[in-house]
Amino acid sequence: MTNLRVLKVLEYEILFKFDYCTIINQSSMILGIYWYFKFPDHLYDFTFFKFYPGYGGHADNPAELAARVQVKNIDDFMMKLGELKSDFNKTYLHVNTDGNQLILNIGDHMLFDFHFQFAIEIEKLLICENAILLDSSLPFTLQSSKSYPPEKEEFKSIEHRFIQMVGSDLKKSNAENYTARIDCNLPLEHKQSLINDLVHICREENLHVFYYHDSDFNDHCNLMLFFSNGRQKKENIQKVDMNSFGSKVRQITWKYPLHFGHFGSFKEYPLQGPHIELMIDEEYIINKK
Repeated sequence: MTNLRVLKVLEYEILFKFDYCTIINQSSMILGIYWYFKFPDHLYDFTFFKFYPGYGGHADNPAELAARVQVKNIDDFMMKLGELKSDFNKTYLHVNTDGNQLILNIGDHMLFDFHFQFAIEIEKLLICENAILLDSSLPFTLQSSKSYPPEKEEFKSIEHRFIQMVGSDLKKSNAENYTARIDCNLPLEHKQSLINDLVHICREENLHVFYYHDSDFNDHCNLMLFFSNGRQKKENIQKVDMNSFGSKVRQITWKYPLHFGHFGSFKEYPLQGPHIELMIDEEYIINKK
């Protein structure tokens, strides 16, 4: 086993810790493909908006789509913008104004497809208003600001400590993937039955991606299980209740002599795979190198 291969599996162990976005700590959340560190190349093209990546770590900040423009009638534009925002209730929008100049900002720690779709619709509105793209170096005196927050949701923490929320490295079009991970071990004879039960739970809990890595040894098995979704577009946003999912996982584990975590030493670490059970938008989720 090479060190390179070990690193490729361990890439999934990036744990997210954000203060800006409460979605990480909520039991009801959006999983799937998003962008934070880089722009989704070859998927979107903007005239007015520019992508500013997040940095993570100690310099933790949201990724942003920002545009600085000038419109003829700012009151008319703001009214139309408010109407448009009502169709994108899961996005955050902030607007600063200086006369007929505006700075528009869409930001979050995970920019899903619907964030970019929102920017596209704003650009259509700007084009209809004959907006002018302005250089960011021009003077700007803040006269007013307005925030359009996403819809509020009841806060509930994830109750099940065996669930880890993890990210990935960059995939196709610089995509990342927000995923639930569960590590466990059990006798080998029960592995396939457990996998079948988990597929059934995924279908019930609005999860369309399920794959795993494994290590079989001495009639025993270590498993590293991943649960997620694909691209999250405005017309098919998928939310997952992690407490409901976790409760069902807990229930089926009573059927098996299963323990959370991995058994043995590093040589039994689950590096075989990925074995795919459910998948959508595979090229944005799995590297096949």
